[in-house]
Amino acid sequence: MPDAPEAPAPAPFSEADLTLTPEEVSAVRRGRMARLRAEMAARDMAAVVLTDPVNIRYACDARNMQIFCARNPARYLFVAVDGPAVLFDFAGCGHLAAGLETLDEIRAAKTPSYVSQADRLETVVATWADEIADLMRVHAGGAKRIGIERFAPEVGAALAARGFEPVDAQSAVERARSIKVPHEIRMMRASIAAVEEGVGRLRAAIRPGATENAVWAALWSHVIETDGDYVETRLLNSGPRTNPWFQESGMRALQAGDMVCLDTDVVGRYGYYADFSRSWLCGEGKPSDAQRTLYKLAWEQVHHNMDLIRPGMSFREISETGWVIPPRYETNRYYLLAHGIGMTGEYPYILYRKDFEQGGYDGIVEPGMVLCVESFIGAEDGGEGVKLEQQIEITQDGWRLMSRFPFDEDLLGREV
Repeated sequence: MPDAPEAPAPAPFSEADLTLTPEEVSAVRRGRMARLRAEMAARDMAAVVLTDPVNIRYACDARNMQIFCARNPARYLFVAVDGPAVLFDFAGCGHLAAGLETLDEIRAAKTPSYVSQADRLETVVATWADEIADLMRVHAGGAKRIGIERFAPEVGAALAARGFEPVDAQSAVERARSIKVPHEIRMMRASIAAVEEGVGRLRAAIRPGATENAVWAALWSHVIETDGDYVETRLLNSGPRTNPWFQESGMRALQAGDMVCLDTDVVGRYGYYADFSRSWLCGEGKPSDAQRTLYKLAWEQVHHNMDLIRPGMSFREISETGWVIPPRYETNRYYLLAHGIGMTGEYPYILYRKDFEQGGYDGIVEPGMVLCVESFIGAEDGGEGVKLEQQIEITQDGWRLMSRFPFDEDLLGREV
C-alpha cells in the first residue's frame, strides 16, 4: 500500500475567527430564528412548540439544564410563524433568559409528564393544552397546523381535541439548522479550537496503566473549563475494545502498543458541536504493520470521500462514488458515510452505497452546510480498529476544513 500523500496544512484560526462581538452574537440569534420561521412557513406550520433543549437553544439561545431537559419536558418554547416567541421555562428560572432579543415573553412551564404530575397528569395536560390553544387562537390567524416534538401522546391528543392539527416539528427545525447563518461558522470554529486543545490534553494522558475513563476525563475537564456544555458520548476505547466500534470508555487500563480511538462528540462553546475522530498508539513503541494498514485505510476513506464532495451534488451521487470498503471490513463499517452537524449531529445523513436503497434518502449538498466525513475500519474476524473523522464547511465552490487536529504520522507510515 503506498504512503498517504501530504495534505496541505490549513491556515490557523485567527483571533477574529474565534471572537464574536455582542452584535454578531445577536445577529446569529436573529438569523437562526428567521431560518426556523421560514422553514415553518414552507411546511404550513402556524407555530411550533419545541422541547428538545438543543432546538430551543438554536431558536432563541436560551440555555438551562440541557441534560436534565433532554429527558424531561420541563421547559418548552412556543414560536409563531408570524407572531411572538414565548419561552415556558422551568419554575424559578425565568430570569435566566431575560433580555434575549429572540423572546417576546417568558412564562413558567407546566410539565406534562407522569414523573412530575402522577395522578394529576390529565389535569395538567388539559391546562397545558388550553394555554397553547389560547396562543394559537390569538397569534395563528385561525390556522390549525402546529408542530410539536417529544411530548407524551396525551399532549397531541389534547391539542387535537381543541381543534388543532399537531404534526412533527422536526422537519422544520432540522432544515433550518442545516444551513448556517452569517457568523454561525465562526461560533463552530471557536468550539473546535477549544476542543482541539482538550484533545491535546487527552492525547498527553494516553500512557500505559492509565484507564480509558481517566484519559477521556482530560477532555471532559477541558470542555467545562473553556465554557463548553457537555460531551454527548464517551467514545474512547483501547486495544481489543476498539473493534467493533461504539464501545464507550471504561475502567480498562491501557497497555503499551494498544490502539486508542476517540470520537469527540463535544457540545462546546456557544452550544456548537465539535465532532472529529482520531486514533493513536499507546506508549513509545512503533505501530505494527496491521495497525498501520488499518490507519491508512481509514485515512484513505475519509480523504477520498471529502475530496469528492461538492455543493450541488446529490446525496445519492456521493454514496455511489464513495470509497469502496474492502470486504473484510464491510460488516463492521461505520453506519454512515457523512452527516450534517451544527449544535449536534443533524440533517443530512448520507449512507454508503450498500445501504442507500434500503435506508437512505436523497437531497442536495448546499453551501452553508457543515458535514462530518466518517470512517471506522475494523475486521469482522476481530483485532483492533481505527476511527477517523473530519469536519468540513461546504462553501460556494467546494469545502473548507474545520477540524485541524493532526493525524498520526507514524501510523500513516511516514518517517518522523
